Amino acid sequence: MQHEPVTSDDQVSAAPQARIAATAFSATSWMQSLPDSYLLSQLSIPGSHDAGASYEPISGTARCQSLTIAEQLNAGIRFLDIRCRHIDNAFAIHHGSIYQNLNFDDVINACISFLTSNPGECIIMCVKEEYDPSNNTRSFEQTFNTYTQKNPSRWYLGATIPALGAVRGKIVLVRRFGATSTPKGIAATNWADNTTFTINNSESQLRVQDNYVVPDNNNKWTNVTNLLTEAKNGNSTTLFINFTSGYRSLIFNIPSITTVSNNINPRITSYFTTNTQGRFGIIPMDFSDANKAALIAQTNF
Repeated sequence: MQHEPVTSDDQVSAAPQARIAATAFSATSWMQSLPDSYLLSQLSIPGSHDAGASYEPISGTARCQSLTIAEQLNAGIRFLDIRCRHIDNAFAIHHGSIYQNLNFDDVINACISFLTSNPGECIIMCVKEEYDPSNNTRSFEQTFNTYTQKNPSRWYLGATIPALGAVRGKIVLVRRFGATSTPKGIAATNWADNTTFTINNSESQLRVQDNYVVPDNNNKWTNVTNLLTEAKNGNSTTLFINFTSGYRSLIFNIPSITTVSNNINPRITSYFTTNTQGRFGIIPMDFSDANKAALIAQTNF
């Protein structure tokens, strides 16, 4: 299905609103019918916060997802927030101190399998070092390199925000770890803590809402909707990343994830049931699913 590229200044600066007639929506291949010329920053992209976190020893304290990585991708999720503990010169998937019974190879294999079956899609993967490193003889970056070198054609490690046509079938890296050899993905190392902020690189600009300590769900929702509005009206070359996730500290400072997600997720559904067209950026969620993913992805059509 071929499309004419975007040409006019007005079109380029705007979100891809109503420029493509939606055919039958497919969760596994919704990017396929979008024009090659669209930058990833021009899209609305459903995502998963702490995408590998599906295990917790105490209910509500660490689990952020109910679907596996493969199930998330098949549900329409295209942004994965991956947290890696560097241990024994390899990456184990952690949420804080808690090992998620998953390793980085498992994540990559699920991504490559999905992209092989759906070559018109791409996956944006944000990689962050998590918890304490242990028993390593090399840097986090050096270990990361060993993973990308296994399937170099599957990775986009450029520093600029790419057009969709350049990264179909690939994993696009958003890098939250330090690197001595660059470019190594879209740099996001200047990540501010528990706030809304901008990262200005010479090659890219990111605008991020990551208010993850949530004493009040209404304030969190205001933070989310403020950035959704910014994304809809903002510069098309800025990559917006808007975390709807967070936790509330309960008695004895025990974190409760579901106290936030049970309140915010229905608001996401309601918001995108009403706001059906526009560029809203990347939206990483706790307990992402096919319903919320479809509502977000369909705003591109």
